[in-house]
Amino acid sequence: MSSPTTSPLEVLQRVWGYPAFRGPQETIVQHVISGGSGLVLMPTGGGKSLCYQVPALCRPGLAVVVSPLIALMQDQVEALQQLGVAAAALHSGLEARAVATVWSQLQTGRLTLLYVSPERLLGGDLLERLATLPGPGPLALFAIDEAHCVSQWGHDFRPEYIQLGVLAERFPAVPRLALTATADPRTRAEIVERLQLQHGQVFLASFDRPNIRYVLRNKEQPGRQLQAFLAEHRGEAGIVYARSRSRVDQLARELQAAGFDAVAYHAGLSAEQRSAALQRFRNEAAVVVVATIAFGMGIDKPDVRFVAHVDLPKSLEAYYQETGRAGRDGLPAVAWMLHGPADIPQLRRFIDDSTAPPEQKRIEHGKLEALIAYSEAAGCRRQVLLRHFGEALAEPCYNCDGCLEPKALADLSVPAQKLLSAVVRTGQRFGAAHLVDVLLGGSTDKIRQLGHQQLSVYGIGRELDRSQWRTLVRQLTGLGYLVPVPDGRGGLQLGPQELVRPLLRGETTLALPLGMPQREQRRQGTNRSDGISPGVDDAGADPALLEALKQWRREQAQRQGVPPYVVFHDRTLLELAQRRPASPAELAEIGGIGAAKLERYGAALLTVLQAAESPY
Repeated sequence: MSSPTTSPLEVLQRVWGYPAFRGPQETIVQHVISGGSGLVLMPTGGGKSLCYQVPALCRPGLAVVVSPLIALMQDQVEALQQLGVAAAALHSGLEARAVATVWSQLQTGRLTLLYVSPERLLGGDLLERLATLPGPGPLALFAIDEAHCVSQWGHDFRPEYIQLGVLAERFPAVPRLALTATADPRTRAEIVERLQLQHGQVFLASFDRPNIRYVLRNKEQPGRQLQAFLAEHRGEAGIVYARSRSRVDQLARELQAAGFDAVAYHAGLSAEQRSAALQRFRNEAAVVVVATIAFGMGIDKPDVRFVAHVDLPKSLEAYYQETGRAGRDGLPAVAWMLHGPADIPQLRRFIDDSTAPPEQKRIEHGKLEALIAYSEAAGCRRQVLLRHFGEALAEPCYNCDGCLEPKALADLSVPAQKLLSAVVRTGQRFGAAHLVDVLLGGSTDKIRQLGHQQLSVYGIGRELDRSQWRTLVRQLTGLGYLVPVPDGRGGLQLGPQELVRPLLRGETTLALPLGMPQREQRRQGTNRSDGISPGVDDAGADPALLEALKQWRREQAQRQGVPPYVVFHDRTLLELAQRRPASPAELAEIGGIGAAKLERYGAALLTVLQAAESPY
């Protein structure tokens, strides 16, 4: 364990082998080291774990990390132990002897980080034991990972998370850091309230994952389209998401018959089957898991090269979190999705048939409309996605199908003016359905009760049909011309005046595709379905040396019974194959090789590097 005066940058360099912090990491780390609490929103792969792991080594005492899944704890603990950090986990999958070992380490002050589930933390006498630990501190901090699980409006709600507010009452002097990659403003406010973080800081990192290419295709023959996509990614690990268990089983069988190394994963399988699928995915280089969303937060594998959706997910929040499991190592990855009009009524029916209260149903319908707006987006999809999370991307990303494959556009300036005018004339409080009824001259009870048949915009929109108007509403929402009314009831109001006023005055024009995106287009010069060349960014790396390093890593992982990425990430092996260090000092300059790994693997790595002859 480090002393309380240890520099966090020195810890980062010595333990992890990274030369510097990224983004807001250093600010967050310093805040926690000084005793501050807060909420961290950072994209998957953005380095959330370091925000509490580095302070855990800089502050005296034990750091307790609340994590929702055993697999996630297991990955984190194995990775820390490789770095020479005293870490352990308490969960239901441990045998009695292992549990006794952890208790002994706690009682003798030999642990730096302890990972626990919320159920394990709050049940039994663990809180009492933590309050009486020996040694300095005795508690360094509490880290609450996947904090969006606290939200009853979220897709990963865990009731036990709500009870974690007790940590503020039992341990008021211990800093608490809640972390998540997925939280819209409503969820952020709920996390802060339920975990009693009102006096802490909120740290917002960019939601952008620039290494992920977002590609959407019109759903035509989903089985064949998926196989064509996977054929371009043979030899790579990935996840395929489908909506139902039966669909997962069917796709897995079809892919296996077509020669793909695919396994199924869903809640209907036995615990043994799910565990076997997860272990294969963690330990092997090119396994494709076909799954429902049951295959979720426990994914800590950094070299997932693609995430494919054959059905629309339930919301943009779910889509963002699921696609965020690709490319955690920062290397190029693809988020590929099939979508079609048939998906939408089914998703609406799921919401309407649920037992949720009316307020929650309105929220879920609003989230679905945002997802449909994304799927129908004209132009840069990344701009639409980030805008949903309150972040503006000034320029198109040129790394999505919207940027790389421009669709046929129509001048919709006049219909857009009519729609914006209808929003104003009706009082900026109604949703899409009523606005479209007004524009089409409908004769509904609502229109008659409100007298909206007397408005100047009544019946002026008959040049478009109902479906096209709904599409235009979603597109203008995705572009920021319309924004949801904050009360969460589904109404729409005008966006920023500097954006809306020029369009209403006719000073700017608006060209958009009308209706669903056209049939699948191919980017000129390539017939790939994602526009990405196979493999990752290995420019300058000796292929023979890179393969030798991967083989050495596989042998090390098998010997220790851990996934290969726990030994070293692909990014570290790529840098080794590119720079070919020839001494321990040069090895220490490679990202991801800290002091413990240099001591443990340095000599063996130099042997591999010296043995591989470059063909160039």
